[in-house]
Amino acid sequence: MTIGMQQLRKIIFPVAGLGSRFLPATKATPKEMLPIVDKPLIQYAVEEAIEAGFKDLIFITGKSKRAITDHFDSTLERFSNVDDKKAKLLDEMNQIVPKDVSCIYIRQGEPLGLGHAILQAKPVVGNEPFAVSLADDLIDSQPGVLKQLVDQFNEQQSSIIAVQKVDQSESKKYGMIDSNNLDSDLVKLSNIVEKPDPEFAPSNLGVVGRYIFTNALMSFLEKTTFGAGNEIQLTDGIKLMLKHESIYAFLFSGKRYDCGSKLGYLMANIDYGLKHKEFGNELRNYIKDLV
Repeated sequence: MTIGMQQLRKIIFPVAGLGSRFLPATKATPKEMLPIVDKPLIQYAVEEAIEAGFKDLIFITGKSKRAITDHFDSTLERFSNVDDKKAKLLDEMNQIVPKDVSCIYIRQGEPLGLGHAILQAKPVVGNEPFAVSLADDLIDSQPGVLKQLVDQFNEQQSSIIAVQKVDQSESKKYGMIDSNNLDSDLVKLSNIVEKPDPEFAPSNLGVVGRYIFTNALMSFLEKTTFGAGNEIQLTDGIKLMLKHESIYAFLFSGKRYDCGSKLGYLMANIDYGLKHKEFGNELRNYIKDLV
C-alpha cells in the first residue's frame, strides 16, 4: 500500500479511555478487553488492521491498561498434557500478531481528548501518513473497513474518514459531515460538526471510528486549542485541516456496532454469537424459546 512514494504502514489505537460507561466491569479491566463472544474488542480491531496491511501498531495507553500489552505478547507456553484442540488454540494465541508486525506502546499521561491521544504518536509516525482505529466501533464487513479505506486513500492520495448513514435524531452521538455532493459513497468534506442537535445536523452522515490521515494532521492538532470538555478534539483538528487540504468521507460497506454503549455491546455479542460455528445454532434455538 503506497501513497505517492510513501508506504502506509502505521496505525494508531487510542486505548487510554476510562470506560466509565461500563463500570464496575471496567474498574480493573480495560474496556477494549471486553469480549465479543470469545475475543476482546481490541483484537478485532488489530486483526482488521493486519488484514489491511498495516505493520506498525501504535497503542496509546493509560492507567490500568496493562492487560492490552499482555494480550499481544507471544508468551503462552505449550504443555505436554494438552490435547490437540487446546494445543492448536495456544498456537493461535501466540500468532495474533504476525512476526512481521510490531506493537508499540505509548503512555498518555493525562486523558486530554482523542486529538491529544493521537498527538502522542507523532514521534513514532514521523513524516508518514497513518490510520486511526477506535476499537469501540466494531464493524462486521468483508473486506474490513480499513481495507476499504486504504483502497480509497491510495486512489485519492488525501485524508479519508469512514461514515455511515444515521437517523438525524441520533446526530448528537456523532460528528456529522457536510459536503457539496452527498449522492456518492465517496464525498469531499466541506465541514464537520461535532454532535449537533438534530435541527442543525448538516446531513445524515455520521463519522465512525476509522480514519486515514496525511501527516499534516499532526501539525494541525498541535495548533488546536482545548475545546469541548477541556480536551483537544480530533474534530477541531480536522476542521483546521480542511482549510488547507482536501479530506474525503467514505460510506463504507458493513454493519457497525457501538460497543461503547451497553446496548450496542450486547447486540454485537448476540449477532456474533449467532454466527459462531461452534454454538450458533444452539443459541438461535435458545433465543427462539425465549420469545
